[in-house]
Amino acid sequence: MISMRIPDIELANISRFRGALMGIAMLIIILFHVDLARSDIFFGLRRMGNLGVDMFLFLSGVGLWFSWMKTPSCRHFYFRRLVRIYPAWLIIACLYYIPRLHVHDAASLVNLVGEIGFNWNFWLHDELSFWYIPAIMMLYLFAPPYMKLIGCHPVYRWLPVVMIMWCILVEWVTPIHHAVGHLEIFWSRVPIFFIGINMGEMVRQKRTIDGQGIWMLIIMFVMTSVSCFFLEQERHGQFPLFVERMLYIPLTITFILLCNRVLRRTPRWVNASLAFVGALSLECYLIHLHFVLDYLPKSWSYWPTFLACVVATLPLAWVLSKIVDRIAKTIIDLHEKWTK
Repeated sequence: MISMRIPDIELANISRFRGALMGIAMLIIILFHVDLARSDIFFGLRRMGNLGVDMFLFLSGVGLWFSWMKTPSCRHFYFRRLVRIYPAWLIIACLYYIPRLHVHDAASLVNLVGEIGFNWNFWLHDELSFWYIPAIMMLYLFAPPYMKLIGCHPVYRWLPVVMIMWCILVEWVTPIHHAVGHLEIFWSRVPIFFIGINMGEMVRQKRTIDGQGIWMLIIMFVMTSVSCFFLEQERHGQFPLFVERMLYIPLTITFILLCNRVLRRTPRWVNASLAFVGALSLECYLIHLHFVLDYLPKSWSYWPTFLACVVATLPLAWVLSKIVDRIAKTIIDLHEKWTK
């Protein structure tokens, strides 16, 4: 009897297909933001679009480890992250908040500056218009110390377990919940980001998982996806969201690894198209909801709305990326001139 050997699972494919995976994550987020009736049979599946954020954070963590290994400098790290995110954020924040937050006294001016500067009402009052931006900025702030720590003391790679414990404390320990419970959407995403950093070294070293492990991945993927679908479809609003977000951790990792198996076989134009969306993921995130989706007719059904949002968002995101690239290049040139 001839048995076919299942090819090993190559962790290097996480890096190889990172752009396409970011594109998939962005499309999942847009699907999540398109309205769908609570009674619809696909409501639970649409709600699972939250997964796109976890994919972003995991892949960002992997990418940061590669960057850190190339140039292990806090100064270089913070400068590059700031140049990558802040110009795009300032442009969009000004366009969004200036027409909405009218200045009539000193307090309102401070509020406007705080919102444009670093979206401070997310931290103060759980204002979620662009919550991912202040969240990722905070994670970037702590990434270099964490990478230094695990480089010197690998045992601290277990810290994401402590972060999961913290999520439980935030939800159930009353004094902590009253103090920082409004930031659940942030706390519950912290572990997957640092797990991504942890996996970065395995990806960089091109580690593999025995091909027979595919069955374990499939079992974990089915268990977590079915559980999340049930929770959202049947018990939406009746359970703490952090419970589902903890399920997103194994769901995110298994989904990415399974996607890699598919992306190895998809036509090049499919991967290139997804990578194009992935390259514009930051700009798409900033634009798609408040500058496109909010202005589409509410009478349209789900899929036409989604397609129209994607078609309208991509050219706007491309234009924004070109503007930001020019600004970033100017800043980098000036920085290099000043540091010589």
